[in-house]
Amino acid sequence: MSEREKRILEIQEAHEGERVDVALASILGLSRSSVADLLNAGDVLQGKKPLAKSDRLRAGDRIQVVMPAEIDPLDFTRVVSDQLDVIYDDADVVVVNKPVGVAAHPSPGWQGPTVLGDLISRGYRISTSGSEERKGIVQRLDVGTTGLMVVAKHEDSYLALKDQFRSRSVAKVYHALVQGHMYPSEGTIDAPIGRHPKEDYRFAVVADGKASITHFSLIEFFPSSTLLKVELETGRTHQIRVHFSALRHPLVGDLAYGSDPVLASNLELKRPWLHAIELAFDQPSTGERITLKTEYPGDLKRALELLTAKS
Repeated sequence: MSEREKRILEIQEAHEGERVDVALASILGLSRSSVADLLNAGDVLQGKKPLAKSDRLRAGDRIQVVMPAEIDPLDFTRVVSDQLDVIYDDADVVVVNKPVGVAAHPSPGWQGPTVLGDLISRGYRISTSGSEERKGIVQRLDVGTTGLMVVAKHEDSYLALKDQFRSRSVAKVYHALVQGHMYPSEGTIDAPIGRHPKEDYRFAVVADGKASITHFSLIEFFPSSTLLKVELETGRTHQIRVHFSALRHPLVGDLAYGSDPVLASNLELKRPWLHAIELAFDQPSTGERITLKTEYPGDLKRALELLTAKS
């Protein structure tokens, strides 16, 4: 067995006063049960002191975490979600409405449900193209992001979709609720993104990062926040979260990127307010334009209801 990875984390102000199990689940993208297992095994240390799940963290604390052992990437069906809705299905592709708490594919340390695991358990054919744990995946959403996601069923459709994403002919539309009132309320963010220079679990706008372009326009102003339509020209990891955080308008509920935890609590949000609401692509065999839309999930609707009540 290979040696387990060790990570050093510096706790940010967003996690001030949080229980260590809650904070680490958010920071590392692990389930609460996985973090509890690490804590119970003494794999989370502050200095030489093992932490317990009820310990509270302070900004500036430095924590060492011994990450979970890698899982078998071929074990796709170990956990299945009963909330994954298939909204489009043909001989080439399947499109799902991904709920919160479901990963796109298996990865080290993630013990929860995955889109691939769910589809395979239902008998869907999935392309074998791509890496073993990401086969058929041409587009990913974060565990905490909901909305539309397309998966290729065979090699030809995988290559066709990859070409469409590469040529930027796929339309990816998100709705995002950001803190504060955006001004200007319409524009383009063109800023390169790469790994955060000090914290490897986050990303940041950095000079030597990959080209990243985000377009946005106003949907509605709320007290202390703005609902935006966001269109991605590129698809970097955490792109929307990083770009708006860099503008000092982090996504509401996105504690890892500087969101106000009080506002998130008041809106009953436990994750970033971000939803992939529309997806359009050319059907790989026929070339027909497929445009799909989905509604907000319950927690995001609830947050807007609370904002509307305040206004």
